[in-house]
Amino acid sequence: MSNGMASPARAKSIGERELIWMMALLMALQAFGIDAILPALDELALALSVEGNDRQFVVGIYLLTAGLGALVPGALADRFGRRPVLLCSIAVYIALSIWSALATTFEGLIAIRAAQGFFGAGIVALPPAIIRDRVGGDKMARMMSLIFVIFLMVPAIAPSIGEVILLFADWRAIFAAMAVQGVIIGTWVWFRLPESLHPENRQPIRPKAIGRNMLSALRLPSVSGYVFGSAVVFGALFGFINSSQQLISETFDAPDLFPIAFGVCAGSMALASWSNSRIVERFGARRVSHTALLTFITVAAVQVWFAFQPDEKLWQFVPLMAINMALLGFIGSNFGSIAMNPFFSIAGAASSVHGFVRLTLAALIGAGIGYAYDGTAKPLALALLAGGFVTLALVLFSERGKLFGPPEPEMGLGSS
Repeated sequence: MSNGMASPARAKSIGERELIWMMALLMALQAFGIDAILPALDELALALSVEGNDRQFVVGIYLLTAGLGALVPGALADRFGRRPVLLCSIAVYIALSIWSALATTFEGLIAIRAAQGFFGAGIVALPPAIIRDRVGGDKMARMMSLIFVIFLMVPAIAPSIGEVILLFADWRAIFAAMAVQGVIIGTWVWFRLPESLHPENRQPIRPKAIGRNMLSALRLPSVSGYVFGSAVVFGALFGFINSSQQLISETFDAPDLFPIAFGVCAGSMALASWSNSRIVERFGARRVSHTALLTFITVAAVQVWFAFQPDEKLWQFVPLMAINMALLGFIGSNFGSIAMNPFFSIAGAASSVHGFVRLTLAALIGAGIGYAYDGTAKPLALALLAGGFVTLALVLFSERGKLFGPPEPEMGLGSS
């Protein structure tokens, strides 16, 4: 036993299956906090006197500050361990969920959501580091894909859960439900998650050392294109999340179908992530994700064509959006695993700085797309196509102009 890290889970081990479920449901706390509130945006806007596209800030500010906050937990976790930092993030998430439910002004709610995103960022920033402590290479890509299967089922069902809650209570109860989920998952983490940071990999809390570790995790050319590329392409996805309620309810005049349409799109990502977990170790993260990216661009071009037709229908919009969200299921976990593979000894710092870039840039892009909503699907479709091309250019930069590289070997120690 070393340096005072004793805890209820200290002497226990955790199996791969339980770890995957735990990390997925941890990350799903954030997804539920974003997607469950979407059906209530109209009611929330009415209750707090919010006009126009401003209602989207309830989602957008959370995504943005979660990205900014991602810089903090990784450096702390590289010094003090994953468990204490993760448990603090969960505690903040619970407390600020309760505070959100008590908000009386829109400005107050936005401030609370901003704090929740920033100080609770560890629930999303730390799971990749915990996985990287145990495995690397394409095996990490497989595990992250399985995590994303579970994680992405939450966006598929969260709007429906939000709708059910609204049948019995108002929008505040959705934030209360977030707090309850945080308590349940936090208790599970407290009793079952062992510390995964290897003692020899503890890093000092010195600004120079932290800055050096984060810079080294970002400046490697073979890594940077994947980090920035995933930020760009997921920014377009965040644009859909921000504007989805208005798109389906107003553009396509189908408010009652919003939970179903959103669930189909999010569910397609979960199905793709499961498929990715079955094939990635055989074909390699690069081959799978590069193929998905090229297909994403093709489908986005079709979306642009339909968006510029005089009377696009919901039945045309949803299948194409679902296909492209499925393709993101093949892109996201693979890009993240490729970017994390070289950084076993500084996995916390690498996970933090990668999460910072991905979430912050994606949130800014997504907010811009959402705020550009003009009553049509044109801004979103154009953003998806442009995001695909920019991401392709960044991947080509990292791969020195060549796509479809071989499978990724593990680097560093492979087990805890």
